[in-house]
Amino acid sequence: MVDVRVIRVREKCIGCGACAALAPEYWEVDQEGKSKFKQADSNELILSLDEEELRSLIEAAEACPVNCINIFKSGKKLI
Repeated sequence: MVDVRVIRVREKCIGCGACAALAPEYWEVDQEGKSKFKQADSNELILSLDEEELRSLIEAAEACPVNCINIFKSGKKLI
């Protein structure tokens, strides 16, 4: 397992839904058409993931056309 910190910049989100389509276990689109974490109402989340789960989260972040999802591992930005 690896601990990661995920930060979503809500103001940048255009509501395309790519994150929710690629990683529905972590993301959903709210009533305002913006992405949000399923696990929390904040813009930051700390998760303990296995490699497959991390790949899914990275894939969703890479698909974001406005790069509003940032993932950090051990203090270093992965995406």
